Amino acid sequence: MTPLKIMLIAGEPSGDQLAAELVVALRAELERRFPGRPVEFFGAGGPKMAAAGVGLAIDLTEHSVIGLIEVLKNYFKFRRFFHQLLDLAEERRPDMVIGIDYGGFNLRFARALRERSRRWAESRCDSAGSRSAAAATNRLRLVQYVSPQVWASRAGRARTIAETHDLLLSIFPFEKDWYAARHPSLKVQFVGHPAVDRFKKDETGRPKAEGNQKQRVLLLPGSRTSELKRHLPVMLPAAVRLAKEGFELAMVLPSEGLQAMAKPMLAASGLALEVRIGGLAEELGQADLAIASTGTVTMECAFFGLPTVALYKTSWSTYQIGKRIVTVKYLAMPNILADEVVFPEFVQDDATPENIAEAALELLRNDRRRAAVKESLAQIIQSLGEPGAARRAAEAAADLLPA
Repeated sequence: MTPLKIMLIAGEPSGDQLAAELVVALRAELERRFPGRPVEFFGAGGPKMAAAGVGLAIDLTEHSVIGLIEVLKNYFKFRRFFHQLLDLAEERRPDMVIGIDYGGFNLRFARALRERSRRWAESRCDSAGSRSAAAATNRLRLVQYVSPQVWASRAGRARTIAETHDLLLSIFPFEKDWYAARHPSLKVQFVGHPAVDRFKKDETGRPKAEGNQKQRVLLLPGSRTSELKRHLPVMLPAAVRLAKEGFELAMVLPSEGLQAMAKPMLAASGLALEVRIGGLAEELGQADLAIASTGTVTMECAFFGLPTVALYKTSWSTYQIGKRIVTVKYLAMPNILADEVVFPEFVQDDATPENIAEAALELLRNDRRRAAVKESLAQIIQSLGEPGAARRAAEAAADLLPA
């Protein structure tokens, strides 16, 4: 029996986790719909995808970068990866390709792959069969899981998605209406936010550990090398001030490589704090405040009802370009969803140790403000749907495959 072939591409640690969860759900859904038919998952991603049974041609998470200058510095490396994956798709001829977040790479890849795939259907046609029927059956299905933030900048990319993709799986409720108003031909399905499943209510609402009565501040500088280099130099002086005020401090990093990079910066600051690799949910459940980069982790803080000070710094050139094309008022997603400042956020030159420390102290000492933040976060999380995002995403993707 011919196997179903599913290619997935994720380029960042958060996408690696999303893809791994989707693979588990998709494998179960395909086994239900196509009993006895083998399914092959392959592509590019990270260790969580590999653990879920995806055959990785490239570990893209090892090369994650952010910002225009960083991308340009690595242009030839990513160009090589791009063509390596195109050749892999040409060789394996997947039935479906799913891009997981990572929009800058995945949208270009989808366009190039769509062009290459136009001749696949013809090559698969049986000489005795109907060419048009075979083409319809064998047509490559392209899916994007997590919309690029086209509603925040470069809205023209939405046209690319509409022209190349069969399905967009959205994790934020407002996105479906945004696309419907601009590109109604694109099928968009809101599946809910995957973190609803990761963080159960009993986990997010648990009391602090016995004997741990000091207010605890959690540092979350980011998951990329460039984020660590830019965020820790402002986070650590702010943390030193908080330590002098008697607050307990901890840091969570996603890898040993980032831990090794942070070690000399910590030593130079003179700050003694616990640095943990992984275990984010446990630490979020024990913290009273986070100081975090404005990325995905701000939503994870939101699920725990954790007041957070958000910051973002990038290269001068990237910032100059970004401030001219970004149309949203905020960078932290909880602020975008609420359309107001729930998490104080400091961007570029405003991201100073003094501003961060003052905002953190105000949240730590003002019980009324903390209660208001928690109430706003509860409303935001309620808007993100019920558990089962990966299952719903798998069902929607499977609907595209011919019976």
